[in-house]
Amino acid sequence: MNPSTRIGLIGLALSLSACSVLEADKIDYKSATKGATLEVPPDLTQLSRDTRYTVPGGVVSAAAYEAGMAQQPRSTSNAAPKAIGDVRIERDGNQRWLVVARPADQLWEPVRDFWMENGFVYTLENRDLGLLETDWAENRAKLPQDIIRQTIGKVFDGLYSTGERDKFRTRLERRADGGTEIYVSHRGMVEVYSNTQKDQTIWQPRAADPELETEFLRRMMVKLGVTEEQSRAAAAAPLPTTPSARIVQQAGSPVLQMAEPFDRAWRRVGVALDRTGFTVEDRDRSQGVYFVRYVEPNAAKKDQGMLSKIFSRSPDAAPPVKYRIVVRGDGTQSTVSVLNAAGAPEVSATAERIARVLADELK
Repeated sequence: MNPSTRIGLIGLALSLSACSVLEADKIDYKSATKGATLEVPPDLTQLSRDTRYTVPGGVVSAAAYEAGMAQQPRSTSNAAPKAIGDVRIERDGNQRWLVVARPADQLWEPVRDFWMENGFVYTLENRDLGLLETDWAENRAKLPQDIIRQTIGKVFDGLYSTGERDKFRTRLERRADGGTEIYVSHRGMVEVYSNTQKDQTIWQPRAADPELETEFLRRMMVKLGVTEEQSRAAAAAPLPTTPSARIVQQAGSPVLQMAEPFDRAWRRVGVALDRTGFTVEDRDRSQGVYFVRYVEPNAAKKDQGMLSKIFSRSPDAAPPVKYRIVVRGDGTQSTVSVLNAAGAPEVSATAERIARVLADELK
């Protein structure tokens, strides 16, 4: 269907549903590759197929994973736990995560089942690294539930679209005490017109939604045995503000400075990498290193959204390049550096782009 026609129909439905109230806390996802009536946006299909989101070859090395997680200390910052049984939710800055007193091997299948029960399919499953990533999906609960939607929508459901897609990454990290930390990160895209004639659209990134992340963490608590009432009470505490990161130059290489200790910086950088879609091939907390892969943007392709400019590439583009994102702590201060595969400071324009992406997410 012509983009202007489809978006026009959405606008007509919205304008005729003034009395309709969208339920902000209602979630009804339908995977873009699971449902036959939901069109897969071409831009997002390209991202799923060609970008660095997917780890080639499936399982990758995790040599440093066990050693790094075994030495992970408990956070002594302003993190605030809310515990029910062997599950608790902790918060620090604008982030929340679960701490479960069970080994990661016992949690993998329940967590994997959780996302499928919520209408998602996977594009990445890596048990060795404790990573699960869903396909792009649409929250159909955001559609107006007016008389037109209830009648025409039942027959021509494909005419209706929110113009938004969401993708979630779940990361399970082993703790020294035998338990597991579970992180959920969100990435979103929105469809917008690309010209004044409004006959073409493109997909552009929208900001990560911490409230949506928290809602899925809360639902995951229920999956793990917590009651609805207990999970809502545990997730209800407000979030304090977090300090931002700033970029400085050291010996020609960009370095992020963060006014927080190592444990918080390590956690925040890990979530930032998840939210922005880096492929994390391995991580070693004892050394403060994330091993990532990066795809050079295709400068020749025009009219791309920011996410596509950073992550997509043409068939003849250069292969992904490996980098190290290194977190160093000194008391209440931390720095984040971009190193090349050999461990030397990276001074290229690519390092500047990576640092900027992280700094923007750590605001």
